[in-house]
Amino acid sequence: MKENHLALYRKYRPQTFSDVVGQEQLVTLLEGAIKQNKVSHAYLFCGSRGTGKTTVARIFANLIGCNPEDIIEIDAASNRGIDEIRELREAVRTAPFSSPYKVYIVDEAHMLTKEAANALLKTLEEPPSHVVFILATTDPNKLPQTIVSRCQKINFKQPDNKTLADRLVYIAEKEDKTITNESAELIARHSMGSYRDAIGILEQVLTTGGKKIKDEDVKVSLGTPDKELLITLLEMLCLKDGKQILEIIEKLNSNNSSAIKTYDEFLEILRQGLIIRVGASEEKGELARFAKEYPHTIGSKTILELLDKRHLLEVSDAHAWTAFRAVLLSIIEV
Repeated sequence: MKENHLALYRKYRPQTFSDVVGQEQLVTLLEGAIKQNKVSHAYLFCGSRGTGKTTVARIFANLIGCNPEDIIEIDAASNRGIDEIRELREAVRTAPFSSPYKVYIVDEAHMLTKEAANALLKTLEEPPSHVVFILATTDPNKLPQTIVSRCQKINFKQPDNKTLADRLVYIAEKEDKTITNESAELIARHSMGSYRDAIGILEQVLTTGGKKIKDEDVKVSLGTPDKELLITLLEMLCLKDGKQILEIIEKLNSNNSSAIKTYDEFLEILRQGLIIRVGASEEKGELARFAKEYPHTIGSKTILELLDKRHLLEVSDAHAWTAFRAVLLSIIEV
């Protein structure tokens, strides 16, 4: 019988705290609580998607002695109503099957309705001694302060691109494939700080490529643009040449690049130019020349303006390229 394929993000999901990458501070905190027998009755795991909140919650539950039948996971996005929380309040009263604790992992906790959150609050105020709640959320500001105040808050930070890229290179090697650091960093940038997304992109690339993954294969898979075209686009922005800006964007569009990914890569080139300009990099070439000759364009003001207007490309896929054009033209019209 053919085995079901196991996605890489599940295959390489950390099983112990020593496997967790980039979250050393919170791991130390949780390990200390276990060693000192100071496990809180409720934790609030906060962080952007794909940073390991649920994974760390499972590891923590295992380390405090919970067997699988006493670890209950609830997706608050689909079980967000008062009835579901009332059922939970009844269930927490029963003793664990075979563990010292019952651990309830409530994912996307900020999706609970107001009534459900109020019902959960009553349980958090007087929890049974055998129950530990771990609320995971990408948006803690949407949770009532009364709930937040009754939890020990743990912040998960986004990994930097190097940490993510190193993890991708490691996984590729484990899969008997090789990927360059440049390609790994490109995937890391496009995953926006999510381990899950980065490993998902890597899996797609490993599936379509050979033993040695070519940089071009990664760019095609991501829909990323030609770097030389982007550097030329930057030059035209510096020269305030609107006609050439429109022509280059049309070329990028016709190459089947993604508008939002092209925009992000253009931002990355501007960032690199700023680093060169302030002397934090000794890189040579065209980008270094532009950084020296056009300091007013290749600067923090332009980067901040592009970041501020990035959301315009997300409003509509059909009009993303139109928004891209409009943003760059608005900069040269100032």
